[in-house]
Amino acid sequence: MRASDAHKFQEGKKSPLAVAVGRMDPSPAAAAAAAYGGKAADAYRRALGTAASAAAYAVLARSMAREMLPDELRAAVRWGASLVSARLGWGRRERRTLVVRSHAGGGGGHEDNNLLFDAAQTYLTSRLDPRAMRRLGLTVSKARDDGGGDGWRARLFIEPGDSTTDVFDGVEFTWKSVPLPAGEKKAKSGELSADGDRDFLLELSFDAEHTATAMERYVPFVMKTAKETQRRERGLKICMNEGRMWYIINHHHPATFDTLAMDAALKQSIVADLDLFTKRRDHYRRIGKAWKRGYLLHGPPGTGKSSLVAAMANHLRYNLYDLDLSHALSNLTLQWLLLATPNRSILVIEDIDCCCDAVVRDGDGSKTPPPPPPATREDEDNDGDSSDYPHSPPPRRGNAPAKHKPNENQVTLSGLLNLIDGLWSASSDERIIVFTTNYKDRLDPALLRPGRMDMHIYMGYCGWEAFKTLAHNYFLVDDHPLFPEIQELISQVEVTPAEVSEMLLRCEDADVALRGLVELLVEKKKQGRRDVQQ
Repeated sequence: MRASDAHKFQEGKKSPLAVAVGRMDPSPAAAAAAAYGGKAADAYRRALGTAASAAAYAVLARSMAREMLPDELRAAVRWGASLVSARLGWGRRERRTLVVRSHAGGGGGHEDNNLLFDAAQTYLTSRLDPRAMRRLGLTVSKARDDGGGDGWRARLFIEPGDSTTDVFDGVEFTWKSVPLPAGEKKAKSGELSADGDRDFLLELSFDAEHTATAMERYVPFVMKTAKETQRRERGLKICMNEGRMWYIINHHHPATFDTLAMDAALKQSIVADLDLFTKRRDHYRRIGKAWKRGYLLHGPPGTGKSSLVAAMANHLRYNLYDLDLSHALSNLTLQWLLLATPNRSILVIEDIDCCCDAVVRDGDGSKTPPPPPPATREDEDNDGDSSDYPHSPPPRRGNAPAKHKPNENQVTLSGLLNLIDGLWSASSDERIIVFTTNYKDRLDPALLRPGRMDMHIYMGYCGWEAFKTLAHNYFLVDDHPLFPEIQELISQVEVTPAEVSEMLLRCEDADVALRGLVELLVEKKKQGRRDVQQ
């Protein structure tokens, strides 16, 4: 082998290490790619840092803008940004608009009123912020305050051409008041609503993707909220019966649970029970029962039973229907009266133990009716029917005249029971039935069984908690040097809240009134000792 050939052979035969090292040697292209990748990573890091810094500055700037810039300027900036975005078409989405007219398009009568139109105005009244809008309509109307005195109520509404935005579950809904075209304006231009004239319509706009939310959730929410608002603001009524008719008068009883003189724990349990009842419509339907609740208020006279009924009405904002059984001529009359009571009402029968004297117990004859009163000129003028009962119920009688037919022109116990929990009791929803009595032991057991009177509430004599409530109501005092003595005396005697209220009402000076109360309690204590000795 020649030397040159041997040299070539040695060059071609390289060691494994040399081959591995040769493979690790980068080519120019690989080196350029690696350098480019490193630069890209550095650029990404710098961009990420810049974005984080910009976000931090944006958050800081936004916080400073909220603190330093007035609401009007920020609103103007948002308006300008939205205007520019709308002109340039940035972020434009498909929109839907619902047109809400005041009438359904019929003959223009009350039966054609669009309930959503009135509900939307009531709803928006509670949502409008005069500080965030440049122009708003304002109406002031007469109203009654909680004490029955004269007052006024202010209402805000959107002027035609203006709009406002409402947010519901994260979705923006825009309400806009639009003037009616000249050809669509009513001929009766004098017809006014509570929130201005009706020569306008409302438009509800939202993104098309939220159509289901608007129709299935937002519109029912507006209707429900408006109904609750109207219920809170309406004046309460109290109704009394005469024959088959209810006569309605305004009810301004100022009693509330805050001013009611009774045990605090019992008061809280009643409020909780009432609130739970109003929320359980679906529960009553699921278990197959009429949506009603019965309360029996019993205790000595002057313990606040009537005041508790008024407090219940004011708390629930339900009208009162004071049923006088002595003016109900028959079971049929009871049915007519029951049908005339609407949903969300309180049906009250006071002194049910006295009313039961005018009620016949069917079948066994254990209860017998009193004889009809003698006819008077007024009875003769009343279509010749003289079977009505006097206002004061007659005393209990052991026997009735043999010629009297118990089921003619007479309220029977079965009729009264059907009124409470029979088929007729389901004629309306969300009804409260309240019986009051001074003598619970006189009531027929059929009236007291479970399912008729759901909650029995004993209204007892004035205790320490009740007295503190009365002292705060009359004199706005929560403590007084005479309180320890009054607390000791009030635990030893039986005195009703009405008697305590009478003593506190005699003088506006707390010291004088409380001394008079101490004297009353001391005298009652002495009288109790004399009674025990006798």
